[in-house]
Amino acid sequence: MSSSQNPNTVVIIGALDTKGAEFAFVKGLIESEGVDTLVVDFGTMGEPTLEPDVTREEVASAADGDISYLASGEHKDEAMQTMATGLAVVVRRLYEEGRLGGIIGMGGTGGTSIATTGMRVLPVGVPKVMVSTVAGGDVSAYAGTRDITFIPSIVDVAGINSISRAVYSNAAGAIAGMVKLERPPAGEERPLVTASMFGNTTTCVERARGAVEAGGYEVLVFHATGIGGRTMESLIADGYIAGSLDITTTELADWVCGGVFSAGPERCQAASGAGIPAVVVPGCVDMANFDSIDTVPERYAGRNLYQWNPNVTLLRTNVEENVRIGEILAAAVNLSNAPTTVLLPMRGVSMLDSEGERFWDPEADQACFDAIRGNLRADVAVHEVDSNINDPEFADLAAGTLLEMLRDAGG
Repeated sequence: MSSSQNPNTVVIIGALDTKGAEFAFVKGLIESEGVDTLVVDFGTMGEPTLEPDVTREEVASAADGDISYLASGEHKDEAMQTMATGLAVVVRRLYEEGRLGGIIGMGGTGGTSIATTGMRVLPVGVPKVMVSTVAGGDVSAYAGTRDITFIPSIVDVAGINSISRAVYSNAAGAIAGMVKLERPPAGEERPLVTASMFGNTTTCVERARGAVEAGGYEVLVFHATGIGGRTMESLIADGYIAGSLDITTTELADWVCGGVFSAGPERCQAASGAGIPAVVVPGCVDMANFDSIDTVPERYAGRNLYQWNPNVTLLRTNVEENVRIGEILAAAVNLSNAPTTVLLPMRGVSMLDSEGERFWDPEADQACFDAIRGNLRADVAVHEVDSNINDPEFADLAAGTLLEMLRDAGG
């Protein structure tokens, strides 16, 4: 069963020269659920053992590649890059033509890299399943900021045996079920606003979220764990978002200190690039995050460390680090061509950074605030607020400021 133009079609992507039997097995299971399939081949080393609907020649051509050149085996790195690029073009085209309702791939490290390159061009919400030998580990490089469901293959994707049969069957059932599921109606669509949150700013963000939603917006809250910030900013960059309530910019602290929740030096730049109204706060920049306490780098021995839980250790940032964080935040805001307001909570940037609490350090906080003020463009509004970030008045001001800017911008 193949599909010419069926939005419920599952697109199956893989190297059919080495894994044709495995993909044929999955294809049959998906079709037994009444779901159409469309098979795309990105193998390069030999002829496919399962007939594809989109050939490897077509995939290579989509990236201006020549399959006869790639098939020699002498240019494996170039072959992988070409097929990944071509697959992304093909997958996006199938989606835009209404011929892709979901996508599934299977493979080892190479196959996973190519397949997920194709998956990452699809919007959030399109079902994506990847059966992979690396699915039990850190898959952040493969997932990027997309909602890919990874299923550990347990054994290598090589043959159909008692273990792989069960795994492949579950994967086929998962993608078929995702595609067949009728999603409940979303109701009235409202403009989207993003908000960044951490455990130490939850009180603030929850109150501000309620106020912004009462103002007619839908608020998407992202956990500032590195991938959370990157995902938030990718949605902003893709043009889905009307405004940004960036209360928790702690990922900058991880970038500066080498923590595990870094979102890179570009954090906070997406709203500026997208030209949307934004409220920006140095929230939770008092802390950088590491794993268990024995993983904290030796250079931080003797510093103020807090074991938040057995798997998370917080480092209290110092004056020098806060200066750098403030400079980066200011540089990001300076790129904006839309209304932007920076709010400074003068009585602490987190729950732990409250008077009498473990991370209370007014000198370090002030160093960050001074760096922000000293490096911001003169036309960017900055307000000092005589409260902790989690006090009700701070949350109300953040929400009210964003709502006012959105109204002025006609958003």
